[in-house]
Amino acid sequence: MSENEKNEQNEYAPLKGIKVIDWTQVQSGPSCTQLLAWLGAEVIKIERTDTGDPTRNELLDIKDSWSLYFLQLNANKKSLTVDIKAPEGKKIMYDLIKKADVFVENIAPGSADRNGFGWDKLHELNPKLIYASLKGFNQGSRFENVKAFEPVAQSAGGAASATGWNKGPNNVPTQSAAALGDSNTGMHLAIGILAALLQREHTGEGTFVYQSMQDAVLNLCRIKLRDQIMLDNLGALPHYAVYPDWKWGKAIPRAENTEGGQVIGWTYKAKGWETDPNAYVYIVIQNENKNWDKLCEAMGHPEWETDPRFVDWQHRQLHKEELYPLIEEYTKQYDKYTLTKELGAAGVPVGPVLDWHELENDPDLNKDGAIVTINQGGNRGNFKTIGLPFTLSNYKPVYDKAPDLGENNKEILSKLGYDPDQIEDLVNKGVISKAKGPKNPRVKVIIDGKEQ
Repeated sequence: MSENEKNEQNEYAPLKGIKVIDWTQVQSGPSCTQLLAWLGAEVIKIERTDTGDPTRNELLDIKDSWSLYFLQLNANKKSLTVDIKAPEGKKIMYDLIKKADVFVENIAPGSADRNGFGWDKLHELNPKLIYASLKGFNQGSRFENVKAFEPVAQSAGGAASATGWNKGPNNVPTQSAAALGDSNTGMHLAIGILAALLQREHTGEGTFVYQSMQDAVLNLCRIKLRDQIMLDNLGALPHYAVYPDWKWGKAIPRAENTEGGQVIGWTYKAKGWETDPNAYVYIVIQNENKNWDKLCEAMGHPEWETDPRFVDWQHRQLHKEELYPLIEEYTKQYDKYTLTKELGAAGVPVGPVLDWHELENDPDLNKDGAIVTINQGGNRGNFKTIGLPFTLSNYKPVYDKAPDLGENNKEILSKLGYDPDQIEDLVNKGVISKAKGPKNPRVKVIIDGKEQ
């Protein structure tokens, strides 16, 4: 994209003119502020003068390159290194905040207040400021001061207890591969920030937006609360994989591989499953008999339509353990892409299980902006990441590199009125640091018993 095209595109940016002070690290907070950056906000990332965001040098795969963990969550931002405990550093922060629209923090519980950056103080400095705080648990919760990571949030938010298998050695509460606690919470916080910005148009005043990781996980797991209440009322759940021969307790069992609603959803082997662990398709059998008939006809088994075991959805639920292998005998004959195309054309809800090598190289996802390529320069060169997860008809984000540590110190401080000598003095005092590029080895790995 040319500079003219970039400038033209930025004219339509929804958050053009919005300045965000981003005091976040790792994943949950940065995922929120990156969304704001991709929507056109100027996002200034506040980092420690020595190491910056911890993820800069975590999970390193290329020599002298910032980690993908950092790059995929901090593209399009500016980096300012500052010692917020030094008086001069605190002044820099306050000067920035006075001119900002949004302040976002996800540091340890209580740290913002202890360091002079709590809601009351910043609201006094800038009454129009939106103050956004992301923590593990809600204010007033008995766990309010507990530090939370992704698995902690999934566990406390009800995802882990409902995920996995109910029998066998792996019958344990299981983590989802989806970042329900981190990126999901960041997205929820971004929604809150956008609502607060719109509200400010009416009130003229900023507000305090608080988002807990536990609440964000709960929101995505709301149907599990539905199931729990149904279990309270019925004593059993016909749409669960373990029905009907399960000894039901007080809490819902793990969902295993069911769809989650009243329909019958399951994963079936496709051609090649013997050597490919992801040669599978997921098929949903809808409740209505007309949709069941479509599946039977598409698979060449019209006799299933009148089989007394499968005559209606209630019987199909009772006999699903007998139904699964019948369907799988059909699916094993075809590859997952053919199954998706042919069954889909017949009106059957179906999808291929795509592994991450397939997704990384998927022609549709790479073409339509779901997966985007960003030129980081240096040893990294191009890297891929997940782009803005929705589209706007008149706006397409301009995807840019992630900043080096302290890359924008001089630019940001100059706009605050600092001259070159003052900036150099701040460097000498350790209040800010000189800009630093990546300097690191790649992680050593063991392959076939040998260190690579």
